[in-house]
Amino acid sequence: MVRLYTEDLSIGYGEKLIVKELSIQIPDQKITTIIGPNGCGKSTLLKAITRIIPHQSGSILLDGKTVSRENTKVLAKKMAILPQTPESASGLSVGELVSYGRFPYQSGFGRLTKRDYEVIDWAMEVTGTIGFKYLPVDSLSGGQRQRVWIAMALAQETEIIFLDEPTTYLDMAHQLEVLELLQKLNVQEKRTIVMVLHDLNQAARFADYIIALKEGHIIKAGNCKEVITKEILRDVFEIDAEIGIDPRTEKPMCITYNLLKGEYKK
Repeated sequence: MVRLYTEDLSIGYGEKLIVKELSIQIPDQKITTIIGPNGCGKSTLLKAITRIIPHQSGSILLDGKTVSRENTKVLAKKMAILPQTPESASGLSVGELVSYGRFPYQSGFGRLTKRDYEVIDWAMEVTGTIGFKYLPVDSLSGGQRQRVWIAMALAQETEIIFLDEPTTYLDMAHQLEVLELLQKLNVQEKRTIVMVLHDLNQAARFADYIIALKEGHIIKAGNCKEVITKEILRDVFEIDAEIGIDPRTEKPMCITYNLLKGEYKK
């Protein structure tokens, strides 16, 4: 089932197009990862879909409705985004930051209701951050802070969550902690997860569907075995990769790679 898709979507900054006539489909209640070299349009695509930036032409549709024409609060009840570098939460406690996720549901003086507090506590319970509720966000480790930002996105009670490189700056253990949390949210809460990842093996391990971009175009979209191949990685990243099978997940993994040079480059 597909609820969210784009048709001939072009996005750019000024006269420079980053994404060109892109048509993609996001599988509902699945984990989709977007991979590709730096500057290929991954983050730009996420920002356009979530209406952080405008698009030049084409359409973005959710449940048959054009996203660009949707009411802001209505849209914020359907989609949440965790950007690559979240804004500073200096001076805020964990509970205060997570409460910002309830903004789409507030009216009048913006006071939190009993229902709001219940959802805030639930989001912190699910992400394992309830014990930090009264601590300053700045006092937490990188992995803990990332879980708090995810809790804020969860408190927004959206069915679709976008994350732009959620494991950046985290060590290996915290990267795995965050990705396993997102996988749990997908399986147990039926949340549709769309994220940009640079680590190909993480993308293959946690994704149901992968979109490989290069220069604003789709090179390949499909399941892990269809995308994580020697040929696709050569085309997308200009590398000569050796692909094996992860013995724990039975999914493809990049064992090693060299840069393509000279006549071997496309």
